[in-house]
Amino acid sequence: MAERAALEELVRLQGERVRVLKQQKASAEEIEKEVAKLLKLKAQLGPDEGKQKFVLKTPKGTRDYSPRQMAIREKVFDVIVSCFKRHGAEVIDTPVFELKETLTGKYGEDSKLIYDLKDQGGELLSLRYDLTVPFARYLAMNKLTNIKRYHIAKVYRRDNPAMTRGRYREFYQCDFDIAGQFDPMIPDAECLKIMCEILSSLQIGDFLVKVNDRRILDGMFAICGVPDSKFRTICSSVDKLDKVSWEEVKNEMVGEKGLAPEVADRIGDYVQQHGGVSLVEQLLQDPELSQNKQALEGLGDLKLLFEYLTLFGIADKISFDLSLARGLDYYTGVIYEAVLLQTPVRAGEEPLGVGSVAAGGRYDGLVGMFDPKGRKVPCVGLSIGVERIFSIVEQRLEALEEKVRTTETQVLVASAQKKLLEERLKLVSELWDAGIKAELLYKKNPKLLNQLQYCEEAGIPLVAIIGEQELKDGVIKLRSVASREEVDVRREDLVEEIKRRTSQPLCIC
Repeated sequence: MAERAALEELVRLQGERVRVLKQQKASAEEIEKEVAKLLKLKAQLGPDEGKQKFVLKTPKGTRDYSPRQMAIREKVFDVIVSCFKRHGAEVIDTPVFELKETLTGKYGEDSKLIYDLKDQGGELLSLRYDLTVPFARYLAMNKLTNIKRYHIAKVYRRDNPAMTRGRYREFYQCDFDIAGQFDPMIPDAECLKIMCEILSSLQIGDFLVKVNDRRILDGMFAICGVPDSKFRTICSSVDKLDKVSWEEVKNEMVGEKGLAPEVADRIGDYVQQHGGVSLVEQLLQDPELSQNKQALEGLGDLKLLFEYLTLFGIADKISFDLSLARGLDYYTGVIYEAVLLQTPVRAGEEPLGVGSVAAGGRYDGLVGMFDPKGRKVPCVGLSIGVERIFSIVEQRLEALEEKVRTTETQVLVASAQKKLLEERLKLVSELWDAGIKAELLYKKNPKLLNQLQYCEEAGIPLVAIIGEQELKDGVIKLRSVASREEVDVRREDLVEEIKRRTSQPLCIC
């Protein structure tokens, strides 16, 4: 430290010498000579670690959330969780990182998006990519064969973020899954019902749930002539049809993945079809597809699924779409994805999908990958795309210039005169002990006007005002901030009166 201090002093003195020479308009050669000495001293000094400049920002693909944004998130989460609980789900949690081998080979081409943690001489770890693979590991590890669970937590993907569209590298997933051996399509139908209930409750606009089956896709690939080894990679190409044209997908299949053009054309004839149960029945009569065992099983299950969806009253929200592929390797049966619809530009046009907001499917083989004896536990589930939903709700509230409450305070304890801090502290403590959400300003003698203004800014509905006369009479003046009406309430009745007046749930969206 002493050496560094001495060097710093030499740098200061040499810097001063250079400044003096410049002021005296010394020759360029002399100034240059002294500047060189200064630079040499600075090089000896090295960078000052404590004074390095750095940019204050969040890492790429992440963001902070303000109190307003968190209030919106909590409201959305409340809607989702209440629906999960309504359907009898339990809640679990798992570590944010898993053994690398747990995640490897489960996500197909998306495996490259997994965040691997630095090897620090212990276990090789990766941040979780989704909540489904950790759930399957949890089932196998605990030898569970039957559970209905939900899990809300952050996941991580080394993706190219699109922040404005709710696509991040760190984001929340809200998953609901049913594990266990049950009769066909009953749990699958409930998952679709839950998806529709949540999206309807959030009132984010019209939506459509696309449904397909991995067995139908595999059967279709087989009869079209796709080699077994290319099934998953071609599936990944088909999955892009909601974002790019068929021509672009075909070019990728043929140019990048080496598929014969005539095979791609045959796939195109199928994957551009979509409809309802009538399309299922039509494909059951397809001379080639109906001869494929896998496809036939898938079509039979989809027909049954549509019967249950009709009974649940949601069949009009469901579309059988042969282009839906869901790129993840672990799906084995029914797959589905909910998209928000854009209003048609002209009458007669079909609504356009503007983004996926929920997805899921059946994955009967995933748990068996972790079980030492390969015992399978059939599973079906869904994931709500909350980040996309948050973005939509935020934009809507901003467009409406709607005020969002960021606290749940029911009442502010205020005083009308000076020297009443002790009385305010006693009253606010009574209210807290009674379970009332209450605040007071952290000043000995705040002005009443300042206290009332604080209530208006924070959206606090009531003010409990203490004054000398009120203390003598054993009452508290309760003021409604919105109407400005004031009533005297006996101190012992105050808690019940506040509860009565604030019993309506606060809505932010």
